[in-house]
Amino acid sequence: MLLCLSTQALAGAYEDYIAAYNVMAVEQMNIYGIPASITLAQGLLESAAGRSTLAREGNNHFGIKCHRDWQGETMLRNDDAPDECFRVYKSVAQSYEDHSRFLCRNRYQPLFNLPAGDYAAWARGLKECGYATDPNYAARLISIIETYSLYLYDSPVNPEAEQTVSFIHETLSRSHPVRRSRGLHYVIAKPGDTYGMLAKELKIKKDKLLKYNDKEHDGEIKEWEEVYLQEKLEEAPEGVTSATIGDGESMHSLAQRYGMKLSVIKSLNPEVPDTPGERVSLRPVH
Repeated sequence: MLLCLSTQALAGAYEDYIAAYNVMAVEQMNIYGIPASITLAQGLLESAAGRSTLAREGNNHFGIKCHRDWQGETMLRNDDAPDECFRVYKSVAQSYEDHSRFLCRNRYQPLFNLPAGDYAAWARGLKECGYATDPNYAARLISIIETYSLYLYDSPVNPEAEQTVSFIHETLSRSHPVRRSRGLHYVIAKPGDTYGMLAKELKIKKDKLLKYNDKEHDGEIKEWEEVYLQEKLEEAPEGVTSATIGDGESMHSLAQRYGMKLSVIKSLNPEVPDTPGERVSLRPVH
């Protein structure tokens, strides 16, 4: 469950989160070598800028699950499966520290061979190492980093370059880079975006954009959700057979995540309620 905010308050929530935790992210970078931009972007995405129930009640800002070695308090939330076990921390600082230690596991060692300043490579590496099941996880992180110029926290900024940095920040904040996954072109929605705004920026008819994204009316888009610029596919990505509707999500959320037509998902699940915690088939059951 997320706290509902107005568009202006929503944008402010992200800025406030960065202001509150950028020093913490830089401290972790200096100790463990994880780019501060990556830490902040993951914190923003996984905790919805500190608004998620897991963050508010459990101080868990990175969606880290219990696993066998966790001896602390726990909380059950719907994620890849219903009622999954997540870690609960005494403070946000403990969550940031545990996140760094978590990435120091053997599974994530390939990340530390990447250039420290290459946030895009780190974002893709996290996905490749299996941090998240979301197929577009790397694209979301990159979009957040570029929207809020989080790369500036990865190294000291040359004062003489402030004007250039400001220009880059303004340009990236306005633009929505077109990305491609499974042959589908899409952009990542930022806080406060509407389909009408994106249609105007991308020079595409609004009614087409709404149709491509299974929407009948214009409205505010879920932050960091995919917005497709063409017809979605009728089948899930290879190897994906089902998914759980997570907290604050719906079948439409799954349709966007996996680039599938919502009508196909509904036809595969005629008797499944469109509510969090429900397991949804994404391929026909034989």
